[in-house]
Amino acid sequence: MNSSLNAARRARELAELADGRTVDVLVVGLGATGAGAALDAASRGLSVAAVDAFDLAFGTSRWSSKMIHGGLRYLARGQLGVARESAVERGVLLARTAPHLVRAQPYLLPLTPEVSRRRAAAVMAGYRLGDGLRAAARTPRRLLPGPSQISAGRARELAAPLRAGGLRGALLSWDGRLVDDARLVVALARTAAAHGAAVLTRCRALELDGAGARVRDELTGETATIRARAVINATGVWAAGLDPRIRLRPSRGTHLVLRPETLPELRAGLHVPIPGTGNRFALVLPQADGRIHVGLTDEPVEGPVPDVPEAPEEDVAFLLDVLNSVLGAPVRREDVAGTFAGLRPLLAAGGHTADLSRRHALLTSADGAVTVVGGKLTTYRRMAEDAVDLVVRSRGLDAGPSRTARLPLVGAVPAGTRPADRLAGRYGGEAGAVRALMERDPALAEPLPTGVTGAELVWAVRHEGALDAADLLDRRTRIGLVPQDREAALPAARAALAYPEEPDRG
Repeated sequence: MNSSLNAARRARELAELADGRTVDVLVVGLGATGAGAALDAASRGLSVAAVDAFDLAFGTSRWSSKMIHGGLRYLARGQLGVARESAVERGVLLARTAPHLVRAQPYLLPLTPEVSRRRAAAVMAGYRLGDGLRAAARTPRRLLPGPSQISAGRARELAAPLRAGGLRGALLSWDGRLVDDARLVVALARTAAAHGAAVLTRCRALELDGAGARVRDELTGETATIRARAVINATGVWAAGLDPRIRLRPSRGTHLVLRPETLPELRAGLHVPIPGTGNRFALVLPQADGRIHVGLTDEPVEGPVPDVPEAPEEDVAFLLDVLNSVLGAPVRREDVAGTFAGLRPLLAAGGHTADLSRRHALLTSADGAVTVVGGKLTTYRRMAEDAVDLVVRSRGLDAGPSRTARLPLVGAVPAGTRPADRLAGRYGGEAGAVRALMERDPALAEPLPTGVTGAELVWAVRHEGALDAADLLDRRTRIGLVPQDREAALPAARAALAYPEEPDRG
């Protein structure tokens, strides 16, 4: 079975399931955890269907900071198990499963007058503990360098916008980061499809129990029942909509999107201390597309969970205040080109959401459906493995142990390989196939905002399951994070959807 996801494959597989085919595992939700669970189950030889009411990475998984944490922040809270798990999973992504999408990222903590020498020493000690986690996880130093202290001159070479006055240097640390969180989910879903999973977007689960779900095709309005021997609810912050017993306390993380010229010559990320806190930092994250993301908040969200969260103005003002505390020239509100916010599916507990555990949990309903909640993007694979382990045991499925810790995702290249160009940095081993589309039709090589080409949009329709312009602009590419760029690219997205189809290879 090939890894291509497209409208023709979706229609065929949905029809087969509606006709009464029973699968071993039904996964509801196609964020990182759900797509990871579909891959874990399919790669064990189980038959799998995975559905989502919207699109791949529609929810929380596209709104992350794109950091693949090594666990230092959890170590500081005494969450040793979570910290160790994070470091191990970071190493898996960097070295084996997704080296084309996950790379080492340098970060500077500017040593301004607001950062005392005592606090700097404590932070550096934490960085060294984090490097110890790297070593314990057996992640090679060549993939993730160690921390160091650098001079003020070197700090401004890496981050020219820093305010020179009072700067006495910076602490340099390294962590993992994704090229694009939504692309990780697409790679997971396509790898699951390559192992035979039916991956069905625009397919809403209306009701579920341990024997399957009643679903509605959101493109046609038709309903059907998907029968399964085991069911995994991986819908994140929306999990309670399918199992009312679940109690979550969502937390909102807001980011700002800046154009490249707003902070020129920013070659490293920044950790900016948040005033009045001991160990919380805002992040300034240069992106592969040239934009810069600034985040992130951690605020509790009350009431109904929206499909697409909005970034409130108070979050924007807060992030600008923190950012400007270390800059030579302040970033103004009118310099913010876009914003986005995501909701973390934290388990309900007392205290501030920033202090709640990122440990995941597995909850089994009376009828046998398993819900996986909590956790974080870095540990999606472990969450998926644990969920599939549980349904294999509890439902008596014939399957061996998980294989995903050593299973390369679609497009994976050898760890440490430097991308030759922008396409290689996003598509890894599939970059040549995308480039071939341009060679056959030079019009597809014309650049759109952020450098995305028409060929990438056509590729997303043919192979990555994109069904409409929003899929193309908001998830397969991230052009849509800036509204003006989205509007400029909309004609190209429509053209890609109408582009002549290639033969369906089944």
